Amino acid sequence: MRAIRQAPRPGRRPVQRPGRRPWERPSARLPRPLLVALACLPGLAAVAALGLCAGGVEHAATASLAARPVRRAAQLPAHSAARPRIVPRSVWVADAGRAQPPPRYDDKVVAVFVHHTDSPNGYDCADAPRIIRHLYAGQTGGRDWDDIGYNFLVDRCGTVYEGRAGGVDRPVTGAHTQGFNHRTAGIAALGTFTSGVPVPQAMVDSIAALAAWKLGLADVDPRGSVRLTSSNSGSRYAAGVTAALPALAGHQDGYMTSCPGAALSARLPEIRQTAARLQGRTLTGTP
Repeated sequence: MRAIRQAPRPGRRPVQRPGRRPWERPSARLPRPLLVALACLPGLAAVAALGLCAGGVEHAATASLAARPVRRAAQLPAHSAARPRIVPRSVWVADAGRAQPPPRYDDKVVAVFVHHTDSPNGYDCADAPRIIRHLYAGQTGGRDWDDIGYNFLVDRCGTVYEGRAGGVDRPVTGAHTQGFNHRTAGIAALGTFTSGVPVPQAMVDSIAALAAWKLGLADVDPRGSVRLTSSNSGSRYAAGVTAALPALAGHQDGYMTSCPGAALSARLPEIRQTAARLQGRTLTGTP
C-alpha cells in the first residue's frame, strides 16, 4: 500500500535539509534562552547582539591559546653592542691543528686585555692567516701550550680573527695575561707598536668594536674598572690578591711587560671611548 504524503500546510514551504558540503564548517548553535532574549530586542539591536554572540562563539575555541603564557626572548644587557665580523679559526689553523683538551670556560668576561704580537708590521693583510698560524705553532710547540693564548687577533686592515678555540661568544679562559686569564679576553694586534710606530686606524676601530661587544655581554663599561683576583704570583700581583684594573686594559696593567707597546697603549683611551659609544653609553660624566 503506497504511503500517503501529507501536503504542506498553507503558507509554509517544505523544509529542505541538503547535505553539508565537506569544506563547510557547522555554524555555531546559540542556546535557546539567548534566542528568546534576542527576539525581544528591536531589530537593529538584535542584529548587533547576534553578531557579538556569534563572534564570541567563534573565538571561544582559541581562548585557551590566548591564556597560555608567552615565552619571551632572552633580554639583552642594557648596554650591548653589535657583534663585529669574526673570521673563524678554521681559516688560519688549516692542517696545523693538533689534538688538544676541551676548552675551559669562566662564567663571563668582565675585562679585556690588549696585546701586540711583537711580529713584523709590513705584512699584506691576505697573509694574516699564515702569521697567526706561525704564532700558534710557536705557542703550542716551543712553549707547549694546548692552544694559541689569545682569544682574538686583529690585523692592520681591521679584520678580526678567532684565536683560542671554544666559541667566540662564550667566556673562554685564555692564556694571554699571566695571573689574569680568568673572566677576561685577550685581543692581540698583529704587529709591533713601540713608541713612534703608527697604529692603523682600522685596527684601532676593530679592537674597540670587539671590546664593546665582548664587554657588553656582561654590561661592563669599557671606561670603568673591575676587580680581578690574581691566580699567579708571576703577575704584577701576588696570587690571591684582588686588584682594581681597567675593564679595557693593556697587557702591562696585569703583567710586567711593555706590551702592547707605547704607541698602542697611547691609543687605549680612544679605544675605551669608542667602545663606550658603541655600547650606547653617555660619553660625559663618570663611568
